[in-house]
Amino acid sequence: MVSVGLDIYGRDQRLTPPVAATWNAMKTAAEQNGVMLQLVSAFRSVDYQKQIIQRKLQAGQSWEQILRVSALPGYSEHHTGKTIDVTTPGCEPLTEAFEQTSTFLWLTRRAGEFGFTMTYPRDNKFGVAYEPWHWTFHDRL
Repeated sequence: MVSVGLDIYGRDQRLTPPVAATWNAMKTAAEQNGVMLQLVSAFRSVDYQKQIIQRKLQAGQSWEQILRVSALPGYSEHHTGKTIDVTTPGCEPLTEAFEQTSTFLWLTRRAGEFGFTMTYPRDNKFGVAYEPWHWTFHDRL
């Protein structure tokens, strides 16, 4: 994993080297179109995923609620170093409000050029809540 800079919370984020290069190219292309992509999250270790689940349980969320939005440790796409959660200035992160931004519109039109797709569209086959901010890199064949 290599650093791709700080996320919106000031934490260093990492991706695999090829995905880091692609993320940087996509971010630059977006900026050239007047669109600001900001990282909320990238690589997550299994231990960090455990901490997320534990925090949600301690906050009183049920397993059903948690599993609609968070993968069990060991099953998150974030473990691959190929997945990003993004936002843009003025948008509360990790909310469906992201769908209403010009950044989301840009991603839906251009992210595929860089190998990124939205994993959890509405009514997705995984039964996971809609996550317009969650994008995964897929190796091009």
